[in-house]
Amino acid sequence: MDELIDKLIKKYKTNCPFELSRALGIHIRFMNLGEDTKGLYYRKLRRRFIVIHNELPIEWQRFVCAHELGHDRLHKGINRFFLEESSYFCPGKLERQANSFAVKLLLANSSPEQGESLEIYYSRIGIPHEIQFM
Repeated sequence: MDELIDKLIKKYKTNCPFELSRALGIHIRFMNLGEDTKGLYYRKLRRRFIVIHNELPIEWQRFVCAHELGHDRLHKGINRFFLEESSYFCPGKLERQANSFAVKLLLANSSPEQGESLEIYYSRIGIPHEIQFM
């Protein structure tokens, strides 16, 4: 996974999940997905889509985009929903992998400042508080 992330960042010169998704030809859409769904990834007629709940705070939108990009890169051909009730309370293997991908992608090319706690570091980078304690 680390090598995959490094290759993406090196090739596209960014760790921004929105820029990477667009560069990879993944269409990003924002819409109201209800209370329990933060985002989803799906393929239809050879086109790939990431749909993000439009009422999420920007840090969550960024994380969800990175998470769904993780599904695209790691779980080809599988449509997975990033559901609130299963994403950080009782995640399955694919969800844990996508979360790990998202965290590693967002933390790439940065490091904690001297004496900075991991909680403060993650917050500074924009990783949602709920994800930090998974």
